[in-house]
Amino acid sequence: MARLLLKLSGEALGGEAGYGLSSEVLARMSLDIGRLVDSGAEVALVLGGGNLFRGQALAQAGMDRVVGDRMGMLATVMNGLAMGDFLTQAGVPNQLYSSVGIAGVARGYHRDSALEDMVDGKVVILSGGTGNPFFTTDTAACLRGVELGVDAVLKATNVDGVYDADPKQNPNARKFKAITYDQVLALGLGVMDLTAIVLCKENSMPLVVFDMNQADALVDLAQGRDVGTQIVSEV
Repeated sequence: MARLLLKLSGEALGGEAGYGLSSEVLARMSLDIGRLVDSGAEVALVLGGGNLFRGQALAQAGMDRVVGDRMGMLATVMNGLAMGDFLTQAGVPNQLYSSVGIAGVARGYHRDSALEDMVDGKVVILSGGTGNPFFTTDTAACLRGVELGVDAVLKATNVDGVYDADPKQNPNARKFKAITYDQVLALGLGVMDLTAIVLCKENSMPLVVFDMNQADALVDLAQGRDVGTQIVSEV
């Protein structure tokens, strides 16, 4: 895999607490991403914002959904700034983009500019979701992956793949080495939201779900080793 897009949830950046920003997680992920770049891969990164803001509770209390989603987009920009700083400290060149440019903070996303940066060896951090309300950062990751022509979208989680049940609740849960988009949809597996899965299916974009805490997982994936669960058109 020569060109990859990594999707990290906001909760993952919060570490064990699941909220705020964990310096330990940011430092570790920066080193892992640096090793991935050193291996020759071109890397894009999409971050969620749930560690800083989740609009669901406020929406239930009456907040306009569009306003809440805009606040969530800003949260992803904050995460992008933090990740970019830790990457810089680790000696990894990077460029932060936002779906809606913020002067002095983040460049407005432009596919061709992002591609040029990736070819030049920079990690491209893509914040601001899709720039539209009602779309998750999972959908943003798949959309940008298709736009940038990546070989796969990698979703980092706290489990080592996709199971037919929650492995933390069911010790007999079965892990899939590979599974199709149709199976994910038919079984109602909560890998990504429906829009993201359908977008990948329609564009034959492979997804890989893996454990972000597994040592050298990113480099192993780039080199074609068996890590996590692959979601593809046909098994």
